[in-house]
Parts: sequence; C-alpha cells; structure tokens
Amino acid sequence: MSETKNPLGLSSIPSVSSEGLVPVGRRTSLRSYLGALWNRRHFIVAESRAKMSSSTRKNLLGYGWLFLNPLLSVLAYWFIFGYILQTQRGIDNFLGFLVVGVFFFSFTSKCMTGGTGAIRSGASMIKGFQFPRAALPISTVVRNFLDFMPTLLVMVIVLVVVPPLEVITWRIALVVPVIILQTLFNVGLACFLARLGHKFPDLTNLMSIISRFWFYGSGVFFSIEDRLGNHPMLLEAMQYNPMHAYLTIARNSLLYGLDSDPKMWVVGAVWAFGLLIVGFLFFWRGEENYGRL
Repeated sequence: MSETKNPLGLSSIPSVSSEGLVPVGRRTSLRSYLGALWNRRHFIVAESRAKMSSSTRKNLLGYGWLFLNPLLSVLAYWFIFGYILQTQRGIDNFLGFLVVGVFFFSFTSKCMTGGTGAIRSGASMIKGFQFPRAALPISTVVRNFLDFMPTLLVMVIVLVVVPPLEVITWRIALVVPVIILQTLFNVGLACFLARLGHKFPDLTNLMSIISRFWFYGSGVFFSIEDRLGNHPMLLEAMQYNPMHAYLTIARNSLLYGLDSDPKMWVVGAVWAFGLLIVGFLFFWRGEENYGRL
C-alpha cells in the first residue's frame, strides 16, 4: 500500500492493491466454485427450511397440507383412472401402485417447476449478496426433499393399513438408493432448467404442461408394459424414461418384493449422475449472467 500525492503535494487516500480481487458475479474456477458452494451448505439448508416454514404458515392446517395434498391427489386419480376409466385392470394392488407413482413423481415435478424460476425468484438475494448462484436451484431441491420426507411416512402408512397389503422383503431397503438417485437427478434437472428459465422467462409458464406430459408418459397410474405392448418401438423408448425407472424400482421394492431389471438401475444411475454433471456445469457456465435481471 502506498500514498499518492496530488499536484499540490498533499497526501491523499492511500492506494490499495487490487491483486487477488475479482469483480462481483465473475465465474470462478470450478474447484473454487464447488468449495464456495460447500461452505454455504448450512445457508442452503436454513434457507430451504425458512421457505418451507413460510409457505405452510399461511395455511390454517400448516404442515398438515404436506400430508393432505398427496393423499387428495391419490384419491382423485384413483376415482378417475381406477374407478371410472378402469386403468387398474391387470395391476396388482392398484392403490399402492398409484400412491408410489404420485408421491415419487410429485417430488421431481416440484423440483422441475421450482428450479425453472429459481434465479428470478431469488433476484433480491442475487443483487444483495455474493454467493454461488447454484445455491438457489439446489435450495429448491432441498426444500422439496424436506417436503417429501413426511409424505413418505404417509405413503408407508397407506401401504400398511389399506388392503391388499404389500409384500415386505429385504428389498424395501432399496428405496433408499432409489431416493438418492432421484434426488441427484432432481439437482441436475433444477440447475439445468434454472439457467434456461433465466434466459427464457416464458419457460416457467410451460412447465406445468411439460410436467403433465411427463406425468402421463411415466406410468404413474397405468402400466406402460400393458398399455404399449402392441407398440414395441414406443415401449422400448419409454424404458429410458428416468421417472419410469425410479417408479418401477420403488414399486417392485415396496409393493411386490421383486428384483428389478438391472437395466432399470442402469438407466436410473446414468440419468442421475449424467444430468447432475451436465446440468451443474451448464448452470456454472452461465454464472456471470445471473446478476443481470
């Protein structure tokens, strides 16, 4: 540090070296970025819990809606597709089949819609604080994961209480790695869509439609194998749907006590780790643009 003098010979404010300083919002190296993100892990969890608490505090039933929403959705789908349209034909324990499908798909669907608008909804934080912007879509996934945990309890209660009862075997433990794979997939998806949602704001309005198509194409309330048996090429393509893989493994483990096709595990793992890497890198590459809102 050195002092500078003006033309009159008077000392002015000392000059400070700018070595080591970087402009606000500039993308750092991937290693530094990951380190900064890890250092803010407590902030991500706290921010997720705060949003979860504020969203439930506005309702009279509070956290009760975390249980009621999926249950009411299951009843609606059971009445329309199971009772009226009779899509339950050929499916053992259709109610359990539907419960697993609705609960697990809702987890990813919420992460998808929340991740798309993560940057714009966090505009005030971006302008006021310096932090890795990936914390915003990741926080969305953490919040929905915290919401998902109580619904798992509801799902287990429904499967245990409502007949026909599921076949309980050691395979029920395989639900844990399925949830881990799906969560990693959701992080990659949220990061990928967060950058697209920042660049194309209208994408937020399309998410509900895209989610609906994905919902119907994942076999949430019907068996893809039975419905598409006469269309082998389409059936083969649907086998690579990540949500179909996660739902199939979860149902086999929770309801039927069956070993899932290793292909389903491969598809689920490739999608989870592949999209996590691609989605995160895609988001990181656009780091410098997220402050321009």
